[in-house]
Amino acid sequence: MAHLKKFLISTVIVASVSGGFFALLRDDASGLGVLTNPGPLSQAHAHLAGDCMSCHTTGRGVEDVNCIACHASAKGILQRQPTAFHANIGHCADCHQEHRHPPARLSEMDHVRLAEIGLEQLEEHGAGSEAAMALARVEQWIANGTATAALPPGHVELTEVERSLNCAACHGNDDRHFDLFGKDCAACHGTDKWTIASFQHPSPMSRDCAHCHQAPPSHYMMHFKMISAKVAGKPHAKVSECYECHQTTAWPDILGKGWYKHH
Repeated sequence: MAHLKKFLISTVIVASVSGGFFALLRDDASGLGVLTNPGPLSQAHAHLAGDCMSCHTTGRGVEDVNCIACHASAKGILQRQPTAFHANIGHCADCHQEHRHPPARLSEMDHVRLAEIGLEQLEEHGAGSEAAMALARVEQWIANGTATAALPPGHVELTEVERSLNCAACHGNDDRHFDLFGKDCAACHGTDKWTIASFQHPSPMSRDCAHCHQAPPSHYMMHFKMISAKVAGKPHAKVSECYECHQTTAWPDILGKGWYKHH
C-alpha cells in the first residue's frame, strides 16, 4: 500500500511538471510564445515575419552584420547629410529596436548613445592619434565636471557626452540661420527639440525679416505676383518685404486677412 501511495504521488508530480512544461510551450501571452515571438515587426521589416534568422544569430542575438547585409547600399541614407554618419556606425540595434508595439518607431534618436559610440570608435584609433586626444579631452571634462563651466553664458544644458557631438555635421543642411549664428548650435538648442522656450521674436514693427528668414521658392516665381501678393492685398510688395504681408505670430497669419495657407 505504501508503494502504491508513492507511485501515485510521483505520477501527480510528473504530471504537474509536464503540464507546466507544456503550458510554457503555448504560443500565447502566458507561455513560451512571449520568448519566441516577442512582438510584431515594424512595417519596414514586416516582410521578414517568420524568418528570425534574417536578423538573429543563434546564441548571439541580433548582430550588426545582419543589418549591414541589407542596408549597406542604402544610398538614400548614406548620401544624405543628416544620415550620412551611418556609414561609420556599426552599432545598429543601439538606436533601432524591433518588436516594439505601435506606435513605437523603429528609430529612436539617442544623442547620448550616438556620442558614446563615436567616442568608442575614436578610442580604437590609438592613443597617439588626434582622435584619441579628443576622446581624452571629453573624458577629462566628464571627470572634473568642467564641461558646463567652460562654456559661455547662454548655452543650454547638455550632458558632457552630448557636447562632444558636432551638431553641424548632421544638421548643417537644416540651418535656418544660414550660418549667420555660426555653428555653435548648443548656444541655443538642446537635443530634445529644436524649439526654444525662451525665444522672443523681435518687435512686429521690425523690418529686418530677411536677416533671419528666407522666402519660399514660390515667392521667386510668378506665383508671388499672381497669387500671394494679390491675396494679401499688397500687389506692389517685394519678396524681401516680409512685413508687408506676414505677421510674427505665424507665417500663414496674413496681415489684415487672417489665417491663409495655400501651399
